[in-house]
Amino acid sequence: MGNVLAFRNLTLGYDRHPAVHHLDGDVAEGDLLAICGPNGAGKSTLLKGIAGVLTPLTGRIEGHVPAREIAYLPQAAEVDRSFPIDVYDLVSMGLWRRAGLFGGINRADRARIEHALAAVGLEGFEARPIGTLSGGQMQRALFARLLLQDARLLLLDEPFTALDAGTITDLTALVKRWNGEGRTVIAVLHDFELVRGLFPRTLLLAREAVAWGATGEVLTSHNLAEARRMCEAWDEDAPACGPVSGRAA
Repeated sequence: MGNVLAFRNLTLGYDRHPAVHHLDGDVAEGDLLAICGPNGAGKSTLLKGIAGVLTPLTGRIEGHVPAREIAYLPQAAEVDRSFPIDVYDLVSMGLWRRAGLFGGINRADRARIEHALAAVGLEGFEARPIGTLSGGQMQRALFARLLLQDARLLLLDEPFTALDAGTITDLTALVKRWNGEGRTVIAVLHDFELVRGLFPRTLLLAREAVAWGATGEVLTSHNLAEARRMCEAWDEDAPACGPVSGRAA
């Protein structure tokens, strides 16, 4: 099985200030990979780079999955819930790559939308404005949209934060289903217990890689303390740096 992603001396940041620093590594097809680290470690920044939202400052991301085969779920705080659409319309947006932004929805599409809503437990919510949903209901709707995107690579940014236990159980079951179908899932997570129970591989990030590999070998007390130390010592005003000698440019 080949790789879907490769990071080569990757540095990502904002306004020329690095947030992810000289990252090297590969993500294999079918990986179930957690990205963990302290606040401000660059985890969300890395997902945005993979999704194509951010352009590398230096280095590169080698993607072996077409952009249309990548689905990105941002943090809940980045989703505009004041937008005047209902649950059905939100979920149906998962079909836009196939039907086009203004394409019509046929009978088969409607069946797929209904199936996706049922899969996340939102039958009967079709006409509900998204602004009236609870946090858990909104996340279920966003997962239903992901189902319709039918992507090979799924990027999830803190998908289970502030959700009740029942919603987490239901949504983690979907993650397992996706991975069982051979899809690659990369998720930013803070719950180490959940990571240890669900994700075989972990990248521990503190602006740069602290450890990357089998979850049990990565999430050790030594590595977690090192990640905290590295983030606390980071210079927020550091300039973007050039290639390091001996690394791929």
